[in-house]
Amino acid sequence: MKQGSTLFLKLALILMGFPALALSVFILPEFANFAVELYPDHFYLKYLIYINLYATLIPYYFALYQAFKLLGFIDRNEAFSELSVRALKKIKYCAIAYSSLYVMSLPFFYLIAEKDDAPGLILIGMAFIFASMVVSVFAAVLQKLLKDAIDIKSENDLTV
Repeated sequence: MKQGSTLFLKLALILMGFPALALSVFILPEFANFAVELYPDHFYLKYLIYINLYATLIPYYFALYQAFKLLGFIDRNEAFSELSVRALKKIKYCAIAYSSLYVMSLPFFYLIAEKDDAPGLILIGMAFIFASMVVSVFAAVLQKLLKDAIDIKSENDLTV
């Protein structure tokens, strides 16, 4: 397969990283400061929000890196290899970790939404959880299909 065939997907992965970086640099500090304004006697909320939401960046960027590696395997005609299965497995675990971190941050979203009377904020938090769980299930299904295809390929190689 030509190396340029996955160029669009690689560019899409790179472009997916920029908004997350921009949100974490510009929007997240404002969000944390807003939480402190709503609850001035709970100043520690700011640091809990920082820790939790910045921690979500770790599995997000690691999953993007694994997807980039997976596209590299496809370019090198190693799509049906154990390396691809491992990359999908890591993406699945990253999506589960990302979802778990957002589940832990839902109480913060609830506190801010309750004080500011913005129930849609909780739905936004739940959308992140749902989206990452969809990615996790999709990666698990692809991992299983790829593993089965590798097994069939190895049986055919042994037969011939």
